[in-house]
Amino acid sequence: MSIQATARITAALDGRGVTSLPVLQGDGPLALRRTRDTPGSGARVTVVGAMSAPLGGDRLAIATQVGESARLTVDSAAATVALPGPGGEPATYDIELNVAEGAELRWLPEQLVSAHDSVLRMTTRVRLAPTARLVLREEQILGRHAESTGTLISRLTVHRAGRPLIDQQMTYGPGAPGGWDGAAVLGGHRAVGQLLVVEPGFDEKLPEARLLGETAVLTPLAGPAVLVTALAPDARLLRRVLDEALDELLDAPAG
Repeated sequence: MSIQATARITAALDGRGVTSLPVLQGDGPLALRRTRDTPGSGARVTVVGAMSAPLGGDRLAIATQVGESARLTVDSAAATVALPGPGGEPATYDIELNVAEGAELRWLPEQLVSAHDSVLRMTTRVRLAPTARLVLREEQILGRHAESTGTLISRLTVHRAGRPLIDQQMTYGPGAPGGWDGAAVLGGHRAVGQLLVVEPGFDEKLPEARLLGETAVLTPLAGPAVLVTALAPDARLLRRVLDEALDELLDAPAG
């Protein structure tokens, strides 16, 4: 039996200028917990998987709204594992993120693991006000230990001030266009990730495009934003590359 579930998060400043969570509504396998705040970073919410999901046929969604000048970090307690369902149907996982003027969202989930024979379509849509800040990390692990990957279709679309900032789709596994695992794409790696940082301060000066080691690159976008794309043989090394890039970008937001 497939599951349909939508979790909702709303962050807003209260009368004291502190980020509160007037809406924190989990659903089905998407349980939400307010966790310890980091000083100066606003509220923090952790997504806790209440059951195995997404299975084939499941329809999951998270809708997040960050109000004016609020600050929110969303992470997860464990990796999300896409598993095959009994009927062979694809699962969907839709994420909607809206960040208002002067607000900041750090979207930092754990890895998404594409298990053998699974099919998952994941869509992340982000809408940013002109002065909003965003840190968004995505990490995909293609197959569990010693198994081949399932099919993963992942699309990221970001609009800032009503204009497109980035719109890209990646497809891996059975049914993907030929060459997805070749030297020009993954080169045999099984961990792939990206880090998107949108920072209004980049309007003054964007960080320059450059390699970050042998299998990662920092690319400035046509807006106050940069995208770090990385490959690695495993999840641990992938996280290290992305964490180092984030630390560097946050320490020097204007380049």
